[in-house]
Amino acid sequence: MAMVSLRDLSKSYEKGKIKAVDSVSLEISEGELFGLIGPDGAGKTTLFRMLTTLILPDSGSAAVNSFDIVKDYKAIRNQVGYMPGKFSLYQDLTVEENLNFFATLFGTTIEENYHLIKDIYVQIEPFKDRRAGKLSGGMKQKLALSCALIHKPTVLFLDEPTTGVDPVSRKEFWEMLKRLKEQGITILVSTPYMDEATLCDRIALIQNGKILAVDTPEAIVKQYPEKLFAIRAKAMQQLLADLRLYPETLSVFTFGEYLHLSFKNDHPGSSAELSHYLQSKGHTDVEIKPEVPTIEDCFIRLLKQ
Repeated sequence: MAMVSLRDLSKSYEKGKIKAVDSVSLEISEGELFGLIGPDGAGKTTLFRMLTTLILPDSGSAAVNSFDIVKDYKAIRNQVGYMPGKFSLYQDLTVEENLNFFATLFGTTIEENYHLIKDIYVQIEPFKDRRAGKLSGGMKQKLALSCALIHKPTVLFLDEPTTGVDPVSRKEFWEMLKRLKEQGITILVSTPYMDEATLCDRIALIQNGKILAVDTPEAIVKQYPEKLFAIRAKAMQQLLADLRLYPETLSVFTFGEYLHLSFKNDHPGSSAELSHYLQSKGHTDVEIKPEVPTIEDCFIRLLKQ
């Protein structure tokens, strides 16, 4: 069963000049942990705001748990939990006061749905009398997630929940999401971090409001058509310039301390020929090795198509 479905959903700003979401069609199954992966400005937040009935689409349609996002907005608001990218709880209220407030809004209590937030809340309970504005980034994140869960939603929308959070808190957060998934909650999470894509059941890669690919992380990586090589040398800037001029270069881009390169016509002698070329250009400490593609490699390749 599709818990969330979109059909040609679109939204633009500034009288149509900026197309934030461009004819997006998707289906997310019940109980799925689905990732929306893309850089800032790709359209992730606008898409989530439409699905949570905060803004209206220009065209197309979408449904959450079979409820239409325009006609049935009241029903959807009772069914979903939404954690926006920016911390939006009441900073002057304490941890406990924020939780009680959101529970009361939905006609429930902390005690009634404590089982949903227990694993998260026990980590912030020692700070229950502290004002939300005085919490650390990781603690704010846990409080926001608790408030989004307190009314037992069927679908949880998390907009870049780990942005600006330390690596340990990021890891803890994804472990919490796995436990929530085990309780049957459908989770949609957006992130600009490509490494988090592998933690989802399926992902959609998005840029400029358009979906570039939808599949499991493993399937997207397997679809990378060329062999990939990681290359580095002493003078990296000059290396990039020379590789762009190399006749057999299909694509080359910076990736951490290496450059990632694919050949137009890869054959057993490609690496040796490239090594000779780079030596003729005066490069030293040249390293060329085969590389396994990542989600980020796939994303960059799709952008260039």
